[in-house]
Amino acid sequence: MSDAGVKTGGEPRNIERIRVAALRSFALHGTSATTMRGVAAAAGVSLGLVQHHFATKAGLISAVDEYVVKLFVSSLARPLPDPPADSVTEIGTRVTTIIAEHPDVAAYLSRALVDGSPIGAQLFDTLLAVGISRWQQRIDRGEVRPDIDLTWAAINSMVLALGTISLKSHVERHLGAPLTSPGQLERWQRSVDTLLRDGLFRPGSSS
Repeated sequence: MSDAGVKTGGEPRNIERIRVAALRSFALHGTSATTMRGVAAAAGVSLGLVQHHFATKAGLISAVDEYVVKLFVSSLARPLPDPPADSVTEIGTRVTTIIAEHPDVAAYLSRALVDGSPIGAQLFDTLLAVGISRWQQRIDRGEVRPDIDLTWAAINSMVLALGTISLKSHVERHLGAPLTSPGQLERWQRSVDTLLRDGLFRPGSSS
């Protein structure tokens, strides 16, 4: 197999193909079961080209982790739109868009969280900090009660998203359709948005 892409304009394209193949394999099989040779075959390049760009499997894992963190943070850390825009729907749409457009990223995150991977901890901590900042902004705007528990407001929001991603296979058994299908993503977002915005009990209910 030719490595001509190393010295041509195809280099960025080859790097992307390798990263995509590695991400998919990590998501399906885990990093331990993934081999550089397997990634090369899936990407349609030589093992030498993978080693040229990433040196080792650790380097490949690091590149995938960096991509995943950047994707989530760049989307979710963007400032909230000014009122009267609905900030709950805005963030919900960002989450479902990532899952719809990058299902392998969602699957990789799910495995990382369950396996106790360093990237799982890093992403959780980063997103929690973003969430706390976002809920503080909502408090400052007067959108929510000023007496809410800021940390738990952020954690609960994350659990609704990350928990669903991590339990995707079980959730889908009860949906009867893939979570990533447009209809189910819309249904999920609508349910979570309602829960966060309105709660589940009628005003004045003592239940």
